[in-house]
Amino acid sequence: MTPSSNPPFSGYGLGLRKEHYSLVLQGQARLDFVEVISENFMVDGGQPRHILRQVREQLPVALHGVSMSIGSADGLDRDYLARLRALVDEIDPLFVSDHLSWSRIGAFNSHDLLPLPYTSETLDIVCANIDLAQDVLGRRLLVENPSSYVAFAQDAMSEWSFLGAVCERTGCELLLDVNNVYVSAQNHGQDALAYLEGLPADRVRQIHLAGHSQGRDLLIDTHDTAVCAAVWRLYEHAVALVGRVATMIERDDAIPPLEELLDELDVARAIGERVATARRQAAA
Repeated sequence: MTPSSNPPFSGYGLGLRKEHYSLVLQGQARLDFVEVISENFMVDGGQPRHILRQVREQLPVALHGVSMSIGSADGLDRDYLARLRALVDEIDPLFVSDHLSWSRIGAFNSHDLLPLPYTSETLDIVCANIDLAQDVLGRRLLVENPSSYVAFAQDAMSEWSFLGAVCERTGCELLLDVNNVYVSAQNHGQDALAYLEGLPADRVRQIHLAGHSQGRDLLIDTHDTAVCAAVWRLYEHAVALVGRVATMIERDDAIPPLEELLDELDVARAIGERVATARRQAAA
């Protein structure tokens, strides 16, 4: 697939969680799109799919996966891809994304986003799997940078260099999780700004924002708190680099009232507008 550049802006959204189904369906949310976990809707029929169809009648929907296992040396599960393709055909999603990680050996799925060593061998495996996924899905895939808690002695390149090479070889695009950049940088003593500046800016199509928690020794990407001030500052730096792209907030635990998340999303809107205005003034 050929690469794209200058991605169209698609607005501000939330991860759709069951606590907010009714309010979203009643049109009470200031949202441009919602994102759902793909695997929760990959069974044909049933109440979840029925709700998703109703939501899709009102809003664009992004599909975000957690089990494609694009780093699997066993290759991708073709039954999984066929079920995801059926969901894609029905929903016509805004984006289809998954993580730079692996989770499966044979028929065993760990249901965790496990880390990869950033080597040339891993690059070949990841690129072959993304090529297959994009062929089956008939669309470009967005790959998300993971939160990281370990590093491999075998690493031959940085994570941002690895992601850039994946984009170059497969034509895929990036889902930039700014909180994950912050968590990984803190855990590994890296420069988060250098990470952002090392990514191919024209391939970033969507941004995730979330909260994290302090573990005993490491920051943990828990998605159970509001976005912190340091991540908001990093988000502003990211938008200055890549321009405004579709941005959303993820909350998967300690789910607050919808209005609280919408207020938080307004912070992202304000930052996006401020950076866009500054870019226009600089270009005038």
